[in-house]
Parts: sequence; structure tokens; C-alpha cells
Amino acid sequence: MGLQQTLKALADPIRREILNMLKRGRMPAGEITEHFAVTAPSISRHLSVLKNADLIRDTREGKFIFYEINTSVLEETLLWIADLKGDNDNA
Repeated sequence: MGLQQTLKALADPIRREILNMLKRGRMPAGEITEHFAVTAPSISRHLSVLKNADLIRDTREGKFIFYEINTSVLEETLLWIADLKGDNDNA
């Protein structure tokens, strides 16, 4: 996925909070929804944006969908930011 899509996904505070929750381990969609004062369809949309940015993965188990964080995209973004920052030790 592209950097622009990743940054757009990270721009929303609800999506950042979802990622913070998922860093502790995978969670079902219903449990994620319970943590927010917004509707289930709204959380579903946030999850979709995160998934489209490849920041999370989903797995269906029976009637439940579990979500987990995909750290590889975050690592790539951090590497890009570090490269953009450059080496300030020689400044």
C-alpha cells in the first residue's frame, strides 16, 4: 500500500486508538466496537480503512472476525520518516 493511504489511515484518532488496542493482541470486531461511543457501522468503516491501508489483517472464525495489527507497514513508514529526518549528528 502507498504511504499516502497509510498516513490518511493514521490521521484519525479512532483508528490510532484501534491500533493501540490491537498492539496487545488480536481482538474480535465486537470487542473493538465496545470501546467506543460510536456506532458499529462507524467502527466497521474505520476497520475497513485500516485494512485497506494494510495496517491490520482480519481472520474469520465461525461468525466472528478477529483483527490483528500488521506492523510491517508501520515499520516501513517509520523508516521513511527516519530517512526524511536525515542524520542530524553531522549538522
